Amino acid sequence: MKKFTFSNLTKSILIVIAVFFYENVIAQYQQMPTARNPFWEKVQFGGGLGLSFGSGYTDITVAPSAIYNINPYLATGLGLQASYVASKGYYDSGIYGVSLLTFINPIPEIQFSINLNESYVNNHYEAYNGYKSYTDSFWNTALFLGAGYRTGNVTVGLAYNVLFDENDNVYGDALMPFVRAYF
Repeated sequence: MKKFTFSNLTKSILIVIAVFFYENVIAQYQQMPTARNPFWEKVQFGGGLGLSFGSGYTDITVAPSAIYNINPYLATGLGLQASYVASKGYYDSGIYGVSLLTFINPIPEIQFSINLNESYVNNHYEAYNGYKSYTDSFWNTALFLGAGYRTGNVTVGLAYNVLFDENDNVYGDALMPFVRAYF
């Protein structure tokens, strides 16, 4: 059986065809209009990351979000949240949720926020002091009202959970500091 090989002429023809198509694609790409959709010009992406470690304690949170700037004073959007919290020998918890966000900027430096958060919580408690280990899974709703100082794309402030219940085993306190950034 005869082995198939490319001759130098065939290779040269293939290279010329490839360069022709490459140049054609580049030329078409450079002629495409660069104007963005007006909707996407008002969208910003950001959110928050959290990481805490201590003696036998771990807290990791990822909370991406996107907002739409209705005008310079008002923005609204959606966010996601995933958290893992563990205290060695006591409990571990997975929290997954979605948020509805509203930001109000009466002046550029001040930002008020409303964050309605619905989360699924899965707590697992280890056996200790005669108690059996058990798992507790439930839905939790939080409504955070916040105020912060804004500089550029970053806001630093405090938020208060008006639906806080110390028996729900989700948040340690009703008042929470925050740092958020949108680009």
